[in-house]
Amino acid sequence: MLKRPLIKFSLLLFTLISSTNPVFAELSTIELESLKTLIDSDTRSERARARNQYRHPFETLKFFDVKSDQTVVEIWPGGQGGWYRSILEPYLAQNGNYVAVRSKDAFPNPVAKAPDNSADRVLVFRAHGFMIYGKPAQQYFDSIYKMLKPGGVFGIVDHRGDEAIPQDPKGENGYVNQSHVLMLAKNAGFELIDTSEINANPTDTKDYPNGLYSLPPSLKGSTFNADLREKVLAIGESDRMTLKFVKPK
Repeated sequence: MLKRPLIKFSLLLFTLISSTNPVFAELSTIELESLKTLIDSDTRSERARARNQYRHPFETLKFFDVKSDQTVVEIWPGGQGGWYRSILEPYLAQNGNYVAVRSKDAFPNPVAKAPDNSADRVLVFRAHGFMIYGKPAQQYFDSIYKMLKPGGVFGIVDHRGDEAIPQDPKGENGYVNQSHVLMLAKNAGFELIDTSEINANPTDTKDYPNGLYSLPPSLKGSTFNADLREKVLAIGESDRMTLKFVKPK
């Protein structure tokens, strides 16, 4: 007698969970092979390819479900030779659309080439300018939310701060607390659907004389300090959060 109500309840629960945790189609074998080829291609500089070990582009783009037929917006890609741009732009060239939003585009004001509800993915890689530019940080997240189609994904990789230290509103040490990013994204309307430790570095102590800029690739302040340089080279690049949000349908 209790089986029928239990089945109905189970179906309802499954529907609710599915509506808040969308399942994304996996990248095809061709797409995965294309990414691997582009990441290791000698069309990218040797210096860029040397950083693959720290930035894990294959795993990161797979985590963000970046498919080759999507419209992908990258915020502040670092110019024509941007690190992720050198992978994404050729990857999307045939069937998709790569849109670079640079500081000269006056973002977070509306950007004509990335209109509302146009993007399948908006990606941010180490652009901690969210914390140090003139407008309130929330405006950046609100603008990204508007760019995305309903069901679209906002993926962010950034230098993860020490949660025991309150967030510096100016972000002078270059680190951003993960809790702060989560708050801004939630306020914009995003739902967190997954996190990853792909870009984590537990050896990053986050207590250097010049903040994260003491670490590679900047190595600030260690030109004449052999002990510091040896220490930070052994640590490698910074500890980074990797967060995936969705704009609800």
